[in-house]
Parts: sequence; C-alpha cells; structure tokens
Amino acid sequence: MSNVAPSALQALISKAESLAENEDLDGAIAAFEQVQALRPNEPYSLIQLSYLNSLRGQYRRAEAHAMAAAATGTTDPRLLAELLPRLRTFNQVPALQAAIDRAKPMSRMPIPLLIAAAAQLSYVNLPGRAIAFLDEARRADPDYPPTLLARAQVLTYLGRFGEAAQDLERAQRRAPEIAQGYWLSAWVRKQTADANHIAAIERELKRPGRAAEDVALLAFALHKEHDDLGQHEAAWNALMLGCRAKRSRLNYDTAATADLFDALSKFEPATPVVGAGQGDGTLPIFIVGMHRSGTTLLEQLLDGHPDVGGLGELYDFTSAMRHATDHHCRGVVDRTLVERAADADLAAAGERYLGSVKWRAEGRRCFTDKLPSNFLNIGFIAHALPQAKILHMVRDPVETCFSNLRELFSEANAYSYDPIELADYHRLYKRLMSQWHARFPGRILDVEYARLVADPEGELRRVADFCGLAFEPAMLDIGARKRAVVTASAVQVRDSIQVRERPKWAPYEQWLAPMIERLNA
Repeated sequence: MSNVAPSALQALISKAESLAENEDLDGAIAAFEQVQALRPNEPYSLIQLSYLNSLRGQYRRAEAHAMAAAATGTTDPRLLAELLPRLRTFNQVPALQAAIDRAKPMSRMPIPLLIAAAAQLSYVNLPGRAIAFLDEARRADPDYPPTLLARAQVLTYLGRFGEAAQDLERAQRRAPEIAQGYWLSAWVRKQTADANHIAAIERELKRPGRAAEDVALLAFALHKEHDDLGQHEAAWNALMLGCRAKRSRLNYDTAATADLFDALSKFEPATPVVGAGQGDGTLPIFIVGMHRSGTTLLEQLLDGHPDVGGLGELYDFTSAMRHATDHHCRGVVDRTLVERAADADLAAAGERYLGSVKWRAEGRRCFTDKLPSNFLNIGFIAHALPQAKILHMVRDPVETCFSNLRELFSEANAYSYDPIELADYHRLYKRLMSQWHARFPGRILDVEYARLVADPEGELRRVADFCGLAFEPAMLDIGARKRAVVTASAVQVRDSIQVRERPKWAPYEQWLAPMIERLNA
C-alpha cells in the first residue's frame, strides 16, 4: 500500500465526486482510478467506479469493480448500503449473501442496514432469508415505521397476510403520512364497508406538497378500495389520478418501442452459434408473456411437479446478455444490445446463465424462470439455450391490459400508465410473438389462461408433454404450495383456481372503450 496522506486522498475523492455530480464521467473515473493507484482495493472508490462504468454502459468493468469491492471484505454499514444493490444489479447473489453475512451478527447491524439487506434479498427472490433481518430490526425497535412497512411487504410474499396487516396497522398509527402504508394495506386484504381506509387516503391526498410518487401510491390504493366496495366510477377516477401521477415521472416513447421490437424480430447471429451447451442436463423452462397474463399461476402449478423447481422472476438471462455484449442498459434490452448481440458469444451467454442459476435449482433437473419480459429475449434464448422450453401465457387482451393498468409497477413498465400507450404496447408484443413463432417453430408453446383456469388438468397435461415431463396430479393442488411468491400476484395466487363469470374489467367498459377500440384496431 502506498503511503499517502489521508487529507490528499480525501481531496482526490472529493474531486472525483464533484466531477461525477457534474456528469463528467470520464474525469470522475480517472480520478477514482487515481485513488485506487494510491490506495489499492479502497472499497468506496471501487463502488463508485462500478456505478460510473454502469452509466457509461460498460457492463463488465462495472461488474468487476463491484466484485472487487466485495472482495475487500468491508463491513462498513455505509459502504454495504451501496455495495449490496451493486451486487444485485449483476445478479452476483452468492457474493451479495456473503457480504451480508460478514456484517453479522444481526444484533450488531444497525437497523438501516438490516432493512437494506432484507430489501436486496427480496429483490433476488429470497424473502425467506430477508424476513429474519426484518424480525431483528423489529426486535430492536418495534415501532419503527420503515421496518414495519418493509416487513409487511415480505410477509405478503411469504403468504403471511394476517401478520402483514398487523404490521401495517401499527405503522399507520405511528406514521399516517407515509403513502406506501396505504398502498400495501389496500392489497393485503379485501376492503369492506365497515373496514377500509378511504377517508384516510382522501385526507392524505390533500396533504400539501405531496410528491408524484406518493400521489400514485395513494391513488392506486384508493382505486383498489373503491373497487372492493363496488364503487366503480370513484375507483376509475382514482386509477386515472394515480396513472397520471406515475406517468409524469417516466420517459416512454411508443415509436422507440416499435423500433426496438422491429430490431429484435430481425436479429440474427453474425455467424452460426456453435457449441451452445446442454449444460449438465438441466432443463430451463421460460414462462413469458405480458405482465398480469397468468405467468405466476402457471409457475405455481408447475412447481407442484417433483422434478421442477419454481425459481420465480430471474434477471440472470438479462445479465448474461449484458455480459456477452458488454453493455449496461435500462430495462431488459435496448437497440445497442441487439446490435452487439450479433457478434456476441451466445453459447457462452447460455452457459453463464445456467451457471448463475445452478445454486437456486438445488439439484433439480428442471426449473422455471418466470420473468414475463423474457419474451423480448426469445431470439437470444433460442440460440443460447437450444434445450430450453418456452411457455407463452396468452390471456384476453382487454383483461391483460386492464390488469396492467391497475397495477403500480416500478419504472420498468413505463407503458402501463396510459390506456392508449398500453394498448399499443400490447399490439407490438402480440406482433413480436407471432414473429417468434414463425422464426422458431415448435420452440414456443402458447398456454391459454382461459383454458388453464377452466380445465387445469387438460392444459397442464399439454404443458407437461411439451416440456418432456410426466403429468403429476400434485401439480393441481395449488393450495399446497408454501413457496414464496415475489410478484404482484403474491396475494391472488394463494387462492384456489377460480373462473370469473364476468371479467374484472366489465364494470369499467365505458371508460375503457378507447383502449378496447385501439386493441381491436
């Protein structure tokens, strides 16, 4: 280690931070690299180099810096708060868990770090591990609202709805101004005329200075509660208020999406993909489609097969493609990634994917990867993983779009907060899926949601046959599932399979008419 005065090192770090704030990425990177030259393996500058290289789109360098920061063994809570999301960005889950474990025992971890660790574990589909950190945080301070809200969210994923509701009530008594509490409370149970939060939500919406994100949370909660009570006009007005608030924070362009989908449909490797391995005989089953099309239900059913592990929504294939193209982008894919993929080693991407999920499969031969937006990756998956099975959930377009419209997603689904933009996205998705079927005949099985709920055994037999599996009656016993569900369907999918006599969107038909017309155009 070079001898350098702490004041000189701090001055250089301050300079790098100033350059980064002024968006001089090259200058900031050079300054932080100087820090590394003066003090090798300094964890803070490694973490910042990871962020900055991500912003420059350089995936491999960003990942390498994050892993180097993890290798320093830092246990500083402030550094871990930044390092953990970096490791999660690259799906380096074993390294993420090791970094968390180094900070133990939990009794010595500050509450903010306990909450941060739990959040990252939930994001990587490990809510069963996350809850222990939140239990410890609640033990340390039983009335800290951020702990109670985070714990309620994870309890919902685990199917422990009664406990989640208790934590939410406690949080709202302490901090009635926090919008997230109302959003979580609205969805954790069905509201009734005698027990609802409508008056409180309306009061909070009038609180001065509400940020758009808070308005969205409150308005979506209000929509759900009015809908539960059958007050459809009020529910629709609340939904539109929430959608406008959320859309105001997002950058989305239908024309850019159409351009991206067109590029995806024309993708071809520059040279034939040679050596795309079969791994160790593991069979990945991708469940794709629009969000809210029934992908979680299908995974729950398949998870009942003794040879299949339901692994939830994984971003490992997205990470493998980013590594293969050395490109860090927003969302699952962008035009630059598509262009670079032509010369990328897709066989290596497939092997990297299988290696990254192996620890999750726990020795099972088959596993499901239920990230709906992997429909964008089908052209890459078909080349990188020739053994993979692709199940495409197909649901009535109006049902699908209405269900998307009333779901408060993250920034990833920017198309879902305007009825016309949503309809246009669905049309583009439908066209792309038709092109995938034509390009890769026999590789994709359409699974009709309506048939799956009306005749689950018949449809599951068809699915099992496509995947080369024997049908198992245990697949039908969805109530027996104890696995965590880290999706927007965490509450609904715990119920038995139900067939609605009247679609959920029917009471809103008059307001949905422009969207329906666009879908049918």
